[in-house]
Amino acid sequence: MPALRRTRERILDPVARISEVLFGLIMALTFTRTLDVASGGREEAATLLMGAIGCNIAWGIVDAVMYLMNELVERGRELMRQRELGLPGVPAAPRLTADDWRGAVAVFLLVCLSTFPLVVPFLIFKDVQFALVISNAVAIAMLFGTGYSLARYGGLRPWWTGISMVVLGLTLVGIAIALGG
Repeated sequence: MPALRRTRERILDPVARISEVLFGLIMALTFTRTLDVASGGREEAATLLMGAIGCNIAWGIVDAVMYLMNELVERGRELMRQRELGLPGVPAAPRLTADDWRGAVAVFLLVCLSTFPLVVPFLIFKDVQFALVISNAVAIAMLFGTGYSLARYGGLRPWWTGISMVVLGLTLVGIAIALGG
């Protein structure tokens, strides 16, 4: 008799996971590009490292809280529908579950961990300008990779979607910088 396997639904669907990585990438790239533009290329590696990491930690927290709020509101809407249908035993208020908290942690980690590949060049190279170039190249490669992954999941053309994600990501970075970073 085959062993029974209990399947568990993933906390975040593939599009949500990829989107969180994109968010972290765009935040880190916006920070490093803003600092580079503002300082004329004379920034210190430690400033870039701490700024990029701090920025993504802060936005990882914000995004995780927004995830929890969304889950709570959606659950509340479902309870309202159940009450309107006159279903018995509908709880008075929605509650967050352990899966909701795991989802928030996943969101936080995805946003924060997407920063680290962009930070590694600053740990390896002493020349900050060279490290910045390598960091930007890593970010572009990651933007392409996320677009490629989205395309494979959504049945789109992977190469075109990867290239489009690079263009879209860099455009969003440019807009963010133009509006004050």
